[in-house]
Amino acid sequence: MMKFTQEDITRALSTVNDPDLKKDLVTLGMIKDIVLSEKKVSFSVVLTTPACPLKEKIKNDCIEAVEKVVGKEVLIDIFMTSSVTSLRDNAPLLPGVKNIIAIASGKGGVGKSTVTTNLAVALAQAGAKVGLIDADIFGPSIPVMFNCEREQPEVKVVNGKNLILPLEQYGVKLISIGFLAPPESAVVWRGPMASSALKQFISDTIWGDLDYLLIDLPPGTSDIHLTLVQTVPVTGAIIVTTPQKVALADAMKGLAMFKQPSINVPVLGVIENMAYFTPEELPDNKYYIFGKDGGRSLAEKFEVPFLGQIPLVQSIRESGDSGLPAVMKGGVTAQAFTDLAESLARQIAIRNATFGTTKRVEMTV
Repeated sequence: MMKFTQEDITRALSTVNDPDLKKDLVTLGMIKDIVLSEKKVSFSVVLTTPACPLKEKIKNDCIEAVEKVVGKEVLIDIFMTSSVTSLRDNAPLLPGVKNIIAIASGKGGVGKSTVTTNLAVALAQAGAKVGLIDADIFGPSIPVMFNCEREQPEVKVVNGKNLILPLEQYGVKLISIGFLAPPESAVVWRGPMASSALKQFISDTIWGDLDYLLIDLPPGTSDIHLTLVQTVPVTGAIIVTTPQKVALADAMKGLAMFKQPSINVPVLGVIENMAYFTPEELPDNKYYIFGKDGGRSLAEKFEVPFLGQIPLVQSIRESGDSGLPAVMKGGVTAQAFTDLAESLARQIAIRNATFGTTKRVEMTV
């Protein structure tokens, strides 16, 4: 006869907290399928994201807690799985998309699209379902970075309406104006036309079920930004900047835009790109060409999370030009982007557990 019950196991696991959400796993509904025998205890732990950086800590804490009840002679078999959290139930647009993440910068040239590309691929590598909208209508670079600039998406007729099937590369679903116009031609449109294109990418594209839909916004604060927040409720925004003063001044404006009361989109954090230069042959050396810790200071000033730093290395630029994202190549640079993706997923989970649903912005001007 077993000396422990399911209630004993549940009680033991109720002493294990999620380090980010500050509540125990049982209260959070993260413990599932407890099965007992005399020599074995098995159960599932449902994490809030497949990119959870604390997976091993949570697993080890569970083992330690259960061992206090069953002893070390009983096998403890834990199945670590995940279900990405969302606050977008019954959304009329993008109903299968759990989280919509805006990625913005104050100025151009800070590597926002490079960061977006590698974040998307890193999340997909972790097991998440990921989509990416290239909302930089006048300067689309996502097709080049995913090595599919000559490809075109298919169109599918659904209930008499033409809908776009996004391309898929490296496990990420993609749409960009660059797929719909010749690479050598310029898109010469007024603002309302560009906004209309973004609306089509959102409403006339078959995205299916996604954990994360990343929106690569153009630099600045423009019609495109307003169109996004007016069209769908955005889970949160990320600000990408470089450390120098001129970039930070513009990044500050972008951050302030999302925080202003009429928009009120949670800022998930700041990413500092090109934080320092590291020569390939001297991997332990850091040269702060553009200044030091500017992005970190910006995050502290606005009291938002600092998601991490990405170094300035030649291989990142080469990866973008070749269409093979740096996060796929391994090494220190790949690890930096993987860590960044984990930080982002972590902040999304905290945001969904802490705040209410972001409302679609109603603006009359």
